Amino acid sequence: MLSWNEHYQIMNKKLEILHKQLVTNQNKVNNSTRNERIKKLKILKKNILEYRDDIKLALKKDFKKNPTEVDLTEIFPVISEINHTINNLGKWMKNQYVKTPITLIGSKSYIKYEAKGVVLIITPWNFPINLTFISLINAISAGNSVLIKPSEITSESSLIIKKIIENTFNENEVSVVLGGVEVAQDLLKLKFNHILFIGSPTIGKKVMEAASKHLSSLTLELGGKSPTIIDKNCNLKKAAKRVIWAKLINNGQVCIAPDYVLVHKDIKEKFVEYLIKNIKNLYTKDSFNSSSYCRIVNNHHFKRLKSLLENADKNGSKIIYGGKLNSNDNFIEPTIIENVSSNSNIYNEEIFGPILPVFTYEKIEDVISMINEKEKPLALYIFSRNNKNINKVLDETSSGGVCINHNTLHYSNYNLPFGGINNSGFGRCHGEYGFKELSNKKSVFKQFSSFSPTDLLTPPYNSFKQKLIDLIIRYF
Repeated sequence: MLSWNEHYQIMNKKLEILHKQLVTNQNKVNNSTRNERIKKLKILKKNILEYRDDIKLALKKDFKKNPTEVDLTEIFPVISEINHTINNLGKWMKNQYVKTPITLIGSKSYIKYEAKGVVLIITPWNFPINLTFISLINAISAGNSVLIKPSEITSESSLIIKKIIENTFNENEVSVVLGGVEVAQDLLKLKFNHILFIGSPTIGKKVMEAASKHLSSLTLELGGKSPTIIDKNCNLKKAAKRVIWAKLINNGQVCIAPDYVLVHKDIKEKFVEYLIKNIKNLYTKDSFNSSSYCRIVNNHHFKRLKSLLENADKNGSKIIYGGKLNSNDNFIEPTIIENVSSNSNIYNEEIFGPILPVFTYEKIEDVISMINEKEKPLALYIFSRNNKNINKVLDETSSGGVCINHNTLHYSNYNLPFGGINNSGFGRCHGEYGFKELSNKKSVFKQFSSFSPTDLLTPPYNSFKQKLIDLIIRYF
């Protein structure tokens, strides 16, 4: 029987071999044509659809996710991203010609999009299919070789990911490595041209530190406390329905889920009433037995959320609705709380679960101040008919993305760049933005005529050349 150290050494060696294969083969992959890349994407699409039932079963095993919700939040976004990429890749890959100053007459300039090279993708457990494959699609469209490390927490989904990729790609083009934290740490010691990480800000900082050792470029999609503002004159019924839908999908385990609500004090009671009504409509009065309501992914995360509730209670918060827990099933009832103290952990930490704190405000300025006291969020939401208030929030807050009169749907539009800012991450994914994120934008300057103005300005310098330079500085 091998010791743990022997197992570790074998795994470490395997990672090195996989990495070497990707590096050795990268030139061939990097220079692949539009048609070659599209062919790979079509095979990937075919295999994902063939494994559709297996994906649903895996996510049911991982955290009791409803099959229809799997279709909506995992499979459809991936298929949609593939279709969009196939239809537009030729346009994205074209050289982008730019204007050339008159002082450089006789030349032309353009941007050539070339692959970054070998890309490491580390993805989370909350949307394992969606986040892994959309990241991969962006990398493949740009012509990269890829090594993927999916989350060990959703182990069934990770096995399916590995199976699909092995049936789609040669392992010296795209490889999958399974394992826990130690494997991720070993991967980060290797030299990659680019690293794409999706996860928490805490781990994101460690990934960034590791990337700096090799000066690898980096995309970080992190999280944060995404606020939702409920203005006094909004469509209150619609707002309540959309907020609670977005909060409870995937059991609140969504990086862009509404983390907390700021509702005008005059409409707070009515808003809460509508929230509760919609919880019951979506998941019945008994959410424990609702087939549409999935679970917290594991007991560790269940305990973390339980601790947040206990700490909030200790600091004077009040449960308006819900609060039932079942540790045997990692179940937390949809829960609405109020009177949350700024000393509470739930006030300061990303919740990532089915718990919604509700705060009140009187003036829009108070809302802006509260939001700006925290780190810049991945997303911000405002429900309002007042364009003045909407524009004030847009102008005076900073976030990765914004939805007006809805929640989370900006992620679903592949024509929009998706990503964070500062603590919520940096870099962009989806569609053309994902293609460009994982491409090196190479500047190309071509002198096509025998004459160049710079020929007149070479040493030895004299009064005539000085006059020319004076004219250039003055008029050009």
